[in-house]
Amino acid sequence: MRLPTETVIEKYKQNLYAAAFSVCRSPEDSEDAVQDAFIKYHTSVKEFETEEHLRAWLIRITVNRAKDIASSYRRRNSVPLEEYTASVPFETREESELFTAVMSLGEKYRTVIHLFYYEDYKIEEIAEILGKSPGAVKSRLSRARQQLKEMLKEEWNND
Repeated sequence: MRLPTETVIEKYKQNLYAAAFSVCRSPEDSEDAVQDAFIKYHTSVKEFETEEHLRAWLIRITVNRAKDIASSYRRRNSVPLEEYTASVPFETREESELFTAVMSLGEKYRTVIHLFYYEDYKIEEIAEILGKSPGAVKSRLSRARQQLKEMLKEEWNND
């Protein structure tokens, strides 16, 4: 199965951007990672078994590229997370606080939270995408939830 590049871009650009942003926390770097993933798709001759296989492949390529960009990220200036958060329209204060809390997690925790809750992947699928064992993914997810619980409890108890 092979979809036209334009169709793939339109269908997956927002999901891939969100996955990339969960890794590198920079709008420009996230856009670069997504663009690189689409270029790789366009130049690839790979056939996909299903649309879900294509989606998982794109996310894996995007996350890996975002990790590469993030590792060189320290050499450049970027927009602080607080400044970016202020530019994103959230419907409620709680959504804004949740986003900020998730973005303050370490990369390995942000990534599993994003893939599990925003992309609706199962533990086994996340493990395959990240090249980790299902146990490692469960552990990261559990630790991320605990950290979020502590952060948000403090934030919401102060209100």
